[in-house]
Amino acid sequence: MRSRLAARSTRLVLAAAAVTALAATTTACSANDGSNTGSAAASSSVASADSSGSDNASTAKSGSNGSDSNSSGSTIKTASDDGGKSGYGQSCGTNDLDFTVTWESGVGGYYLVAAKAKPGITCYLDVNTPTVSFGSDADGVASPVGQGGEDPIQLTGSAVAYTGIDAKTTVTDGGTEFGNVIIALTEDDPNPAELELPDMATVDEPIVTNWSTNSAETIPVIV
Repeated sequence: MRSRLAARSTRLVLAAAAVTALAATTTACSANDGSNTGSAAASSSVASADSSGSDNASTAKSGSNGSDSNSSGSTIKTASDDGGKSGYGQSCGTNDLDFTVTWESGVGGYYLVAAKAKPGITCYLDVNTPTVSFGSDADGVASPVGQGGEDPIQLTGSAVAYTGIDAKTTVTDGGTEFGNVIIALTEDDPNPAELELPDMATVDEPIVTNWSTNSAETIPVIV
């Protein structure tokens, strides 16, 4: 089971690093977008002037109708809290969802993660098991235990998907403490979420369950 930890950890660490890189370039990208928009508007004005000067009135009218049709913005997407995504039938990205983490005392105690789609988003959890890590070390990557599982799960409105995380499965006194957990929907997700835990977790050989719409199916145990 743990033979895949190094690969999973590498992908997750790279994905987490991408969050910092994307944040650092946001301002520069926004400035460039404004400049490009201005250029596009200027080009559009020139094209419109040329069209209006045409001797063929029917062609000019047809071009005007085409412009009005495109004015609905169907081909233009703007950034928003839903990560710029809209529509139906898409696979969920981590930035499409809102997460909450609670501590559950049953079976020795574990963390229950609940995921809901952001307002206006309808998407599917196509990958059954999330990628979970405490820190950037391979030892902090949670091994999947295969409990729960519905594939795929549709998230929209009030629908909730759950996964359970046991941070420490060993009976020794060892372990490393963490105050946050990193979760991603796929091993190569470019936008992993770093969630604050309700308390400090002692981590040693962590495990994670599959997603399920029934929280009772996501109590993590080694089988």
